[in-house]
Amino acid sequence: MISYIRGTLADFEEDKVIVDVGGVGYGIFMSGQDMGRLPGVGNEVKIHTYFSVKEDAMKLYGFLTRDALQVFRLLIGVSGIGPKGGLGILSALSPDDLRFAVMAGDAKAIAAAPGIGKKTAEKLILELKDKLHLEDALEHAVQMEEMPSGEHAGMSEVRNDAVQALTALGYGSTEALKAVRQVEWRDGMEAEEVLKQALKYMVF
Repeated sequence: MISYIRGTLADFEEDKVIVDVGGVGYGIFMSGQDMGRLPGVGNEVKIHTYFSVKEDAMKLYGFLTRDALQVFRLLIGVSGIGPKGGLGILSALSPDDLRFAVMAGDAKAIAAAPGIGKKTAEKLILELKDKLHLEDALEHAVQMEEMPSGEHAGMSEVRNDAVQALTALGYGSTEALKAVRQVEWRDGMEAEEVLKQALKYMVF
């Protein structure tokens, strides 16, 4: 099993990248979101991978984070969703957006992914509701912030309170998380202030 590949980004194709490792080019299928976050050709990259083996094909699927890889594994564990479908979902929704869509029962957001119908989206929600957790989404959002680690716990708690307040007001969990994450964090912020700022980013 190939856990990850580290090498030089050699080329971009429509739905995959080529990574040169010691003169061997590995074709790795990736989501549109992850491909958009990669550096330019010639830079070193590390891509976490899932090796899919079938009778007629062997393919590598790649992710920039282990979290995205773990979510992908959960997705393809749902009957009716293969690697291509799982990658399509992660092209339409980030792992955190997917968590919130699942927790909110937002089948419409998931069905927006290519090749995923309403029934499949509803089945996905049913099967993954106990495996994807709101706390994980908030924790990963905090980890993406370039801030001293000592501030993470407080920021996470305040943001969590703000997201809960928005959902209590009737907003969808996915939209609530997106709005809260757009609020510029300042030391000493309270949930009420984050809530007020987040409301400016809500889509009506």
